Amino acid sequence: MTGVFVGMPGESVAYGTGNLQGSRSFPEAAGVALRDAQLRSNLSRATATIRAKRAAAVAELPDWERLREAASAIKTDAMSRLPELLEQLEAAVRARGGNVHWARDAVEANRIVTDLVVAKGARSVVKVKSMATQEIGLNESLLAAGIEPTETDLAELIVQLGHDFPSHIVVPAIHRNRAEIRELFVREIPGAPIGLSDEPRELAMTARAHLRELFLTARVAVSGANFAVAETGTVGVVESEGNGRMCLTLPETLITVMGIEKVLPSWRDLEVFLQVLPRSATGERMNPYTSMWRGVSPGDGPTEFHLVLLDNGRTATLADPAGRAALHCIRCSACLNVCPVYERTGGNAYGSIYPGPIGAILSPQLTGVRNKHDPNASLPFASTLCGACYDVCPVKIDIPTILVHLRARSVDAGRRRPDSEALAFRVMAWVMSSPGRFSRAERLLRLARIFSRGGRIRRLPGPGAAWTMSRDLAAPPKETFREWWTRHGRPVR
Repeated sequence: MTGVFVGMPGESVAYGTGNLQGSRSFPEAAGVALRDAQLRSNLSRATATIRAKRAAAVAELPDWERLREAASAIKTDAMSRLPELLEQLEAAVRARGGNVHWARDAVEANRIVTDLVVAKGARSVVKVKSMATQEIGLNESLLAAGIEPTETDLAELIVQLGHDFPSHIVVPAIHRNRAEIRELFVREIPGAPIGLSDEPRELAMTARAHLRELFLTARVAVSGANFAVAETGTVGVVESEGNGRMCLTLPETLITVMGIEKVLPSWRDLEVFLQVLPRSATGERMNPYTSMWRGVSPGDGPTEFHLVLLDNGRTATLADPAGRAALHCIRCSACLNVCPVYERTGGNAYGSIYPGPIGAILSPQLTGVRNKHDPNASLPFASTLCGACYDVCPVKIDIPTILVHLRARSVDAGRRRPDSEALAFRVMAWVMSSPGRFSRAERLLRLARIFSRGGRIRRLPGPGAAWTMSRDLAAPPKETFREWWTRHGRPVR
């Protein structure tokens, strides 16, 4: 057993981290996304629908807030005892005939899975939707080894057929509409009806026909895990389509890649999460398919089970007391669906497989941020700090506070080399420290009205242009408050 790999807060990860980092900063990528009107329309409709369903499902439970408190407490306890629980999980899985592998990073995890598939002589695998395998870039690794992976979740299949990148944790193809999916199926799925309509049922039936043969012939399946119970060695996957159940039961070999933070202490703890997860993720009272297994069972399901425990920056995150709560995430996407920034930019602007508010705090910690030019360095600033993400999080992750913590860390790291923004704030502090200077600055500020239109300044000249490129700035009033106060006979002291 390799064990848990503990690093230091903010430490750069020296190993391959997979799909946790894009090639552009968030402002750069968001600028491109904001020009895509169809993308914004697709996101607005989809997130509004999911928000409404979640609100209705949550309103049914009078003890919802107590469930959130319980979920948060369980996760806090699990993270405080993570090494102990992982060793307990390993022993329980092995006792039931399963195999456990420890992967320090994406490179090791991909090598372990690829070697296992090659050892079985398989040239293809079927996959259950898994954030962990997307995180490490497993599909790319398998393809490089001559192994064909097929995503069996409908949304993941859409993303795969479109040679695309998922933009949502629960609904990866949220950025595509029905017409786009219909065109994709006709072009990419062999035997797809030429007259295929964009009705959801017809699209689903086309995908089902395409996948059926693969389910029946696959020798190896790869899954993620929503939870694992340390005391019993139980691993669980929840899903809505039944494709997961087919992958988990039909092949001879099942390989599960699981982030080490998914472990729960006891079976009873699982009860809480099976209530909060479906309501937060899809607005359902329970997931249509909840599959759980313990090692192997002769005559029932796969004859070989491998559990790959993935670190990939998690213990470095765990070492930061102020940021470790990001590891409590159960991947429900509730924070994405309420985030005003995500709704306008979509998930691809974040660069990482984890988009939205949770991605803004998780990805920089998993990869470490080496310098201000690191694309992930901009993610903690990709938020309005409105707090909506904290209000809906089923495990009460205080995302805004962690965002501020990561921003402070970023600012502190750059204090030796002040940039134009730091200089501007110093000038503001000097002006505002004197009533006289502040009064004169107010009057001078009125000159900015010449750049306004419709009550807003769209673009400032000179260095100010970079600031207004991504923001609308209210035009200064014709009269300052001090002048108004004086005009009404109340002299300013």
